[in-house]
Amino acid sequence: MTAVVRLVDHLARELAESGVRHVFGVGGANIEDLYDALHASGDVIRTVVAKHEFSAATMADGQARATGRLGVVAVTSGGGAVNLVPGLAEAYASRVPMLAIVGQPPTEQEGFGAFQDSSGRAGSIDARELFTPVSRYCARVDDPDSFPELLSRAVAVAQTDPKGPVVLLLPKDVQRAPVELREPLPAAPPVRTEPHLPGPTVDVLRRAQRVLVIAGEGVASADARAELADVAGRLGAWVAVTPDAKDVFDNRDARFAGVAGVMGHANVAECLRRADACLLVGTRLPALARGGLEQALAGTPVICIDPEAPFVPGTSLRGDLRDTLHALAARLAPGRHPAPAHAGPSPLPTPQAPAGSHPAAGSYAAAVASVEAALPTDAHVFVDAGNAGASAIHLLPAPREGRFVVAVGMGGMGYTFGAGTGAALATGQRTYVIAGDGAFFMHGMEVHTAVEHAAPVTFVIFNNNAHAMCATREHLFLGAVHPGNLFRPADIARGVAGMFPGLDVTRAEDGAQLRRALLRSNTSNGPAFVTLDFDPAEIPPFLPFLNIAGREPAQNEETSHERGPVRVG
Repeated sequence: MTAVVRLVDHLARELAESGVRHVFGVGGANIEDLYDALHASGDVIRTVVAKHEFSAATMADGQARATGRLGVVAVTSGGGAVNLVPGLAEAYASRVPMLAIVGQPPTEQEGFGAFQDSSGRAGSIDARELFTPVSRYCARVDDPDSFPELLSRAVAVAQTDPKGPVVLLLPKDVQRAPVELREPLPAAPPVRTEPHLPGPTVDVLRRAQRVLVIAGEGVASADARAELADVAGRLGAWVAVTPDAKDVFDNRDARFAGVAGVMGHANVAECLRRADACLLVGTRLPALARGGLEQALAGTPVICIDPEAPFVPGTSLRGDLRDTLHALAARLAPGRHPAPAHAGPSPLPTPQAPAGSHPAAGSYAAAVASVEAALPTDAHVFVDAGNAGASAIHLLPAPREGRFVVAVGMGGMGYTFGAGTGAALATGQRTYVIAGDGAFFMHGMEVHTAVEHAAPVTFVIFNNNAHAMCATREHLFLGAVHPGNLFRPADIARGVAGMFPGLDVTRAEDGAQLRRALLRSNTSNGPAFVTLDFDPAEIPPFLPFLNIAGREPAQNEETSHERGPVRVG
């Protein structure tokens, strides 16, 4: 006899049998039935309640980036649904596979003033119009019988290049609708595009004496690190990485040239100037990754292996990335050939903070060195936006066996607090979140989620009591810092310690204390929280800033940090 269950019970079973182990979200009346079904399914799927739907989305995003598996987020209608949008936008821009299940009011109430109506009827907003631009596929489930096919299609699209988030809109009455519990439909396989390597394109690489490979996040998404290293060895190439892909190639390898773009290393531009060809792998080379390279790129043949066409002129090879690298290797001379001599990823010189600026416990270089000294080889690192992020991208080598994730798709501040927690829960590996105080004030309350679930995540907060990248831009480009971007001093560590009495919290006074606190966190099973103070006037290794740093006033000249109100209290 065929069992009859609610549609959400069927959905919970499908998720469990497809390997989903976490569902992140925030509950509410129009999604509570799904959570009820997930709770009733036993311990197979763990539900994680976030403090905000944006962070629920980034938790699913972080899990997907750390594991390669589909991330799942489930939220209610209205404000909960709308809060999801920026998280989906990041996943869309960064091509992260994710399934978003969004509750909707009961069908019979739509168009009649339903609470949180987003049906598009009677002047209400239309959820499909809202989510379609930030998803690879968006469907509303009106007929319960259509749900198995829609779910299968959505999951396949999410995992087909270009990968990204998919959205299913589920009205409350549809969630509760009785359906027959049948054998699960086989998941539609992701569509794979066969490699196509024109002979003349391969010949460009064969003839080149010096090749620069610039590898991106797509290498990690395709799990193609070994194939990348093989091709680089056969070409005798230098290898650079985009800011969001430091972990796709061994940062300690002799052929590693550094990070490309505005947070990168001068050596990459020098290698590109010397190169006979440039091979892009898993990146379209967006602006952040090509800043400072435009002139050299214009005079160099560019070949791009990626599901989408590059943002720079070149030959586009849009087959499956891993298969294409494998096919390319087969057409190159075997063996591992040394790369030509190069300077390596030496840090850019950064100017000292202007005279009269505020004393602080740390500098970015010293703090990042302390993080490097403590970082486990299998740790994941999630780097937030701002001066703290630019410093970590430029200075911190990626762990040998973990991810190094930067959300440059949308560049949203506060991404890491959810993403790092999601990755830590999904993998059980120690995860470092490196963020500034501005990012903490946006979404740092996900520390509560980490505490509730004993996630092995270490939050490292570089506190300069400012939106310092904004303040630096104002100082360098506009001539004066607006006081709104400079804050009263905040003892974040003391506040967090007061909220979470059992949490290991340290306000480090210098790099040595920072290192000791990080080493202690590595031996624990749960979260830890460490802060270190910085000067908001310190200029990070960010090319647009450094290019004009020579125009800084002399030490005896008044600076923008001294003009007007800088601190209150």
